[in-house]
Amino acid sequence: MLEALYRTARARPLGRSPAADPAGSGIVIRPAGPEARFSLRVRGPAASAAGLPLDRPINTVSGDARRWIARLGPDEWLIGTDESEADTLPGALGADLGERFHAIVDISHRNVGIDVGGARAALALNAGCPLDLGETAFPAGSATRTLLGKAEIVLIRHHGPGLPYRVECWRSFSAYVHGFLVEAAQSAG
Repeated sequence: MLEALYRTARARPLGRSPAADPAGSGIVIRPAGPEARFSLRVRGPAASAAGLPLDRPINTVSGDARRWIARLGPDEWLIGTDESEADTLPGALGADLGERFHAIVDISHRNVGIDVGGARAALALNAGCPLDLGETAFPAGSATRTLLGKAEIVLIRHHGPGLPYRVECWRSFSAYVHGFLVEAAQSAG
């Protein structure tokens, strides 16, 4: 197993801007805090690994603000966790998966999260996302790959109050996605 001796500091591509409510639209858009993110691929998974449920249905997310896991396909999960677990979580997952063929890839430098909330958040997202974001079609606990404008994203709808939507995108698309959401929020306001 590859050991990480030094962890480089991650530059946040969208800066450390506070929550923004463009033009008083009632829609809050803010870059997510620093997180470690992993892509997990495994066939025939166990019920759980490292305390994360692997047996949930496809296109669902579970967890809390500290650690979450989204099942995106039959053998694919996206995991987000506090940066303090960046070096230990892959080992814990590998130990629990044992002899099963699997791949755990640290994608923390590739992915960027943008949190979106407010009463009209779905309206701003639907300006560029073709999904039905209504409570019946995309309830809390949902996660899926989709598009926002011209960028591929993973859209997550967390449980609880606050900023229920998380947009995960590649770092190279983050300025475009953030700008798209701000412009959509201004139009919605």
